[in-house]
Amino acid sequence: MRLSSLLFLVCFFTVAMSQCAAAAKARHFRWEVSNMFWSPDCEEKVVIGINGQFPGPTIRAKAGDTIVVHLKNGLHTEGVVIHWHGIRQIGTPWADGTASISQCAINPEETFTYRFVVDKPGTYFYHGHYGMQRAAGLYGSLIVDVADGDEEPFKYDGEINLLLSDWYHESIYTQMVGLSSNPFRWIGEPQSLLINGRGQFNCSLAAAHTPGAKQCAAAGNRHCAPVILPVLPNKTYRLRVASTTSLASLNLAVGNHKLTVVEADGNYVEPFAVDDIDIYSGDSYSVLLTTDQDTSANYWNRMGGGHVKWSINNVSMVLPATPYLGSLKMGLRSALPSAARPSDTFGRGYDVMRPPANPNTTVGDNVYVLAHNATVDVVLQNANALARNVSEVHPWHLHGHDFWVLGYGDGAFRGDAGDAAALNLRNPPLRNTAVIFPYGWTAIRFVADNPGVWAFHCHIEPHLHMGMGVIFAEAVDRVSELPKAAVSCGATATALMAGAGGHV
Repeated sequence: MRLSSLLFLVCFFTVAMSQCAAAAKARHFRWEVSNMFWSPDCEEKVVIGINGQFPGPTIRAKAGDTIVVHLKNGLHTEGVVIHWHGIRQIGTPWADGTASISQCAINPEETFTYRFVVDKPGTYFYHGHYGMQRAAGLYGSLIVDVADGDEEPFKYDGEINLLLSDWYHESIYTQMVGLSSNPFRWIGEPQSLLINGRGQFNCSLAAAHTPGAKQCAAAGNRHCAPVILPVLPNKTYRLRVASTTSLASLNLAVGNHKLTVVEADGNYVEPFAVDDIDIYSGDSYSVLLTTDQDTSANYWNRMGGGHVKWSINNVSMVLPATPYLGSLKMGLRSALPSAARPSDTFGRGYDVMRPPANPNTTVGDNVYVLAHNATVDVVLQNANALARNVSEVHPWHLHGHDFWVLGYGDGAFRGDAGDAAALNLRNPPLRNTAVIFPYGWTAIRFVADNPGVWAFHCHIEPHLHMGMGVIFAEAVDRVSELPKAAVSCGATATALMAGAGGHV
């Protein structure tokens, strides 16, 4: 993938710093999702926003707080859900925000209430998880501070939130039709990269327009004004960085400054210094930046961008009309088109790259049923290529859990002594998103200790749309109750709505 870049200016500037007021334990939000005209990179198009904002409003809470979001779907013709990326949803699997997995899509003009606890501090974000709505702008930041009385294991004077994304001028509907067409039409490279929803489309550098599309006539406006971050000299700032990109893998650097990584995916790490940091779709980090350089100069923050149906073990995931969580809890196996389930094991052929031989027949909606508290090892293989010298990065995200990244390697994982020696079983990093590098493998481990039904998928939007994911079902019988509104669709609707009360 050709690298593209976006620059914004960090200026030294004297500003008054204020402390946030102490917050209540329950935080309520009323949101309406709607289409609106916006110009994120100075090119106007229809985006999906929240309460007239793009990106959506930032949620800020403290560890242990309860988040309550009353979400109204103001879209005219399609459903919507919101996934709270990195929040484990312990005890509230129905609030994970995954259409056809944890809940029914929210219909136009309907309102659904998400209620969940943010159990640990960290840098998170939220985004649409219906179709490719994340690529249309349905995303925002979710920041969880330490609980009252607790302290971070590192010190800083202020913080800056950086929400990174890529941007396409074609609508997500055009993209989805192309991805599902015969002949297949790949979405191509993004036209722009955005920081906090802003960027500048450079016609001389951006990926070519689709034939027949209107040519660039960009003009600056308030939507795409450069992001300028005022900071004080000789201070340490925490940069909270998260990537919501649809496709692009990014690299972040601040000119003449070191970055010290202190958090990854909501988990503290032993601090280490870098000149720049690679950020893949679904990743989040906290890095410390000390403003100890010449105050008469300006410093550029640089962000660079790092086809057939996609499948797992030759099967592309399709989602049923009835959410897995409701149908499995109610024992309605007939709600799923196929009653069989995949193997319980993840063998050496667990291949995230190989396309199915017959894309019209290799689809499935089976789930992997995991025993409660089982330790699950997964090795993701990326050693095959679609064509000669063509292999890509795949960042994989697990809902409902953090996992240990045991190791990476080149070529195919064979489980021999050489592969075993590459595994870190002493102090592996804890993440919720892990990258599989081209022509390589990644091994992860997690404990199935969170009853619910959870998605595990490539976080690249077009890859997920084409089926690059699987479903894990864990101890669904231990899920205490489900709000009817979450699962009252498809085959469960009649069974659930026949009962009394608001839960099942």
